[in-house]
Amino acid sequence: MGLISELKLAMPWGHIAAKAWGSHKSPPVLCLHGWLDNANSFDRLIPLLPKDFYYVAMDFGGHGLSSHYSPGFPYDHQNFVSEVRRVAAALKWNRFSLLGHSFGGTVGGMFSCIFPEMVDKLVLLESSPFILETNELENMLSYKRKAIENMLQVEASKKPSQVVSPEEMLQGFLKNNSHVGEECGKLLLQRGTTQVATVFMHACMLHRLLVAARGSFVVAHGLLSCRMWTLSCGLFLNRDRRITRPEYYFNFISRELFVHSIRKLQARVLFIKATQGFYDLRRENDANTELVLFVTSSLRSTLKERFQYEQVPGNHYVHMNQPQHMAGIISSFLQSKERIPAHL
Repeated sequence: MGLISELKLAMPWGHIAAKAWGSHKSPPVLCLHGWLDNANSFDRLIPLLPKDFYYVAMDFGGHGLSSHYSPGFPYDHQNFVSEVRRVAAALKWNRFSLLGHSFGGTVGGMFSCIFPEMVDKLVLLESSPFILETNELENMLSYKRKAIENMLQVEASKKPSQVVSPEEMLQGFLKNNSHVGEECGKLLLQRGTTQVATVFMHACMLHRLLVAARGSFVVAHGLLSCRMWTLSCGLFLNRDRRITRPEYYFNFISRELFVHSIRKLQARVLFIKATQGFYDLRRENDANTELVLFVTSSLRSTLKERFQYEQVPGNHYVHMNQPQHMAGIISSFLQSKERIPAHL
């Protein structure tokens, strides 16, 4: 299945960028990426899915090729949910399916409960329809404070985005995203960075200059030597620097509100969990699987035959690293004919 188009959907603050596969006349599937990722998150999975659907993978605001929010307009979980509604309106979709990875699944889950009549099927990849407050009660006010302080600090700063070499960018990305393989890291950075012409100093020449500087002299003509500089391409991250740790922006809810909210779901739900995936928002709690068990048992008891749970080998980015492990499961789910009638 080939990529047929890049989309640029007008929004009040700029635009939402997206990429599409398939015919726009086919049943639509909106794909939502994870935190600080972008629409390229689905480049390896979508070609393995059925050809008779129209897949649109969007970049959330402040991510990928989408516009940053205007200064003073904060990033917030509910604002990302509203982006889904705006994209559906721009595409003139009244009813569609959602496929979300990690944070994208949480946005899709919340949307599906607020606008239940619009969602036919919901696919959660290493995700949950909501984030529970169980382990976060003592931290929630601190998160809100840090989000506000970070926003004000970045908006007041005149510091330009850091430009680094492609290799340095990739290694830094992989260090901060241990579940992402190198090829998948390159794929995310293709859409998540902008290339600029820059000049890099050779490390050996920099070392010699620093040694000379310690002896209180620097050879002036050395600074101008063409052999110590390389004209090359550098990269800077596209994402809005106001967006930092995900917990600063999530809407945490109680177990009681979780159960109440999922009762609103009209969609059929597929929950895919990776065997070496994440179990908690903060990784220090990741050995505790109790929350995931609560989420799955609540969905199963509420949705009954409309809920499907599957476990696949792999880590949090299995949809990129080994998409074949889940492509068949998702394909069967999307193609299943049991359609839930919409209720207004």
